[in-house]
Amino acid sequence: MNNLAKVFVFKIATTILFWSTSLILLPPCWLKTLGFPQQDTYMFIRLLGFAYLSLCVEYWFGLKASLKGKRAMGSILVGIVSNGSACLCLCYFGLIGTWVSWNSLIQFALWASVATTFFITLGLYLFGVRGDGNII
Repeated sequence: MNNLAKVFVFKIATTILFWSTSLILLPPCWLKTLGFPQQDTYMFIRLLGFAYLSLCVEYWFGLKASLKGKRAMGSILVGIVSNGSACLCLCYFGLIGTWVSWNSLIQFALWASVATTFFITLGLYLFGVRGDGNII
């Protein structure tokens, strides 16, 4: 398995395991306990979980292409924009103290997400954009 494929596998796995599944399936009482602001329906939280899941469909196509020795630039660029912007956004809100009063588990998860999205963005750039064209 080439490095670009490894980045896609890591991205798909972490997104489904830690973001999509939790935002879609956690009961409202857990979301509130974790620090999400109280809401009547958590509709936008659920929609965000499904949006993350839909990104995984795009990453799946990138993974399939990279396993064939091809570079799916659409998937790579979607990943860079998605993860790079998430990294910047999370880092900004973390640094200004937005979640300082939230549950420590959520704070840890958010700071870990800053690092994870940074390294995914870096991996997609290094192995996808800057790669030498022969990714096998």
